[in-house]
This record gives sequence, structure tokens and C-alpha cells, in this order.
Amino acid sequence: MRLRTLPLSLAGVLLGCKLALAEWQVKPLVVVLVCLTTVCLQILSNLSNELGDVLRGTDTDERQGPAYGLNSGMLTVEQMRRLIRAFVVLCCVFGAAMIWVSYGTFFCWPSFGLLVLGACAIWAAMHYTLGRNPYGYRGLGDIFVFIFFGLVSVMGAYFVCCHRLDSWVLVLPAAGIGFFSVGVLNINNIRDMKTDAVNRVTMALRMGLRGARIYQTALIVLGWVALVAFAVLAVCNRWPGGWWFLLTLPLFVIHLYGVWTRTDRDLDRFFPLLVFGTFLLAMVY
Repeated sequence: MRLRTLPLSLAGVLLGCKLALAEWQVKPLVVVLVCLTTVCLQILSNLSNELGDVLRGTDTDERQGPAYGLNSGMLTVEQMRRLIRAFVVLCCVFGAAMIWVSYGTFFCWPSFGLLVLGACAIWAAMHYTLGRNPYGYRGLGDIFVFIFFGLVSVMGAYFVCCHRLDSWVLVLPAAGIGFFSVGVLNINNIRDMKTDAVNRVTMALRMGLRGARIYQTALIVLGWVALVAFAVLAVCNRWPGGWWFLLTLPLFVIHLYGVWTRTDRDLDRFFPLLVFGTFLLAMVY
């Protein structure tokens, strides 16, 4: 299930809920269901990604990352398919419960819109590497990650809690988390450049090692610019300003140092720095 990725998925929704709590009386159960839905979507994405890579022959013994269920022989393809179906059901159950607790009905436009958005999120989670024409094999993963892990994650959680989106400045923290999330995907793609070159197109392969490192640096810098800009503008809006998140900056600096000085398997140790740095930043933001 790649549990080390779960803090990243929670960072966006928890930040959205925190922003909502600053101006709205949010039901605690709504926050719990938002988190459960998000975790299930992330696990669904991880399981589908593994199955898709194995079926297409992308993940081999030469892969630089940690061993997973299918590669190690602990799970069969059919068992993985059943596990994926189970998490699709869990996503639907928790997502529907989240909407019902928040709105009290499915028969209103916001509820209907959230149901459609949830269906899109399930589709996106499964089709990164699964399906006849997965978008992750066409170099489109970065766009989808930015949208769903950034914009949808932060602004969607805020909307579920507050029932409104009436300030453009919310785009800034959502974009910040989105840039960091794309960075997590990119560092994986840098690590796996040798094996991905067989049948997958990624931004890292398109740009080469040096270009991918520059791209990673740009993503981290843009994320910080967006978050600092929101902190500055927050004093002019409803949200209380605060600068405690600057304490997490060294984690991102160390991460970039590793990106520029390590390759292949040695690069994997700098993956958690970005994941937990993003989660910690969201918690103290």
C-alpha cells in the first residue's frame, strides 16, 4: 500500500480543513471522513500503479525502489485485482458518507458536484498506469497530480467543510501543495529513469537527468513562493497569519541537496524528506 506516501495525500486535505476551521464551525466527523476518503484514494492509486506497471513489464528486478507485493511474490495478480476492487468500494462508502454528513442530502447541486468529482478522482487513481491508454505512460502524471493532490485536495476539503469557495487566494496554498506533490512524483521518476525508459514516457525522461533536477528545484521553489505569498495575503483576509511553517524549510533544502548529489537507489532516501516535510508544513501552516 506504500504507506510512506499517505502523509502526502493527507497534507492537502488537512490544510484545507485547517483553513476552514479558521472561519467556520466544522463537524469533526466531516474531517475524519475527508481523511478516510483521501487515504483510500491514495492506497487505490498505489495498488493500481503497481498492478499496471507489472502488467506492462515496467517493474522488473532492476527497479531501484522498495520491493512491493507483486514483485516479491506475496500477492498474485488476481489477489491484487480483488484488493483494488475492495478499495474502490471503500472510496465510494467513505466519500458518500462524507457528503451526507456535510450536506445531509445527495439531492443538491454541491452534493452532486462532489459525487462527480469523487468519481473522477477514483478514475484518476486507477488509470495512472492501468487501462488501455494510461496517462502516466504519456507524461501526463504531473498534471493530474497537481490537480488532484493540490487544487482538489486543499480546495475540495475546504469546500466540503465550509460549503463555499469565495476567495481566489485559496489557490495559493492549493498550488503550493500541488507543486510539492508533483515533486514527489518527479523524484520517483528520476530514480526509475533506467527502467521507465523501456515503455514509459515521463517528464524526467523527456528532460534528462540534469533537466529533471532543475525541474525538481523549480517545483520546490514555486511551492514555497505560493505558500509564502498566501501567508502574506492572509493578514488581509479571514485567515490568521503565521510563519511557523518556515521551520520546515531545512527539510526541503536537504531534499534538493540529495536530488543534485544522488542517483538511482541512493536517491530513494530523500523521498521521505519531501513527503514528511510537506505533511509537517501543512500541520504548522
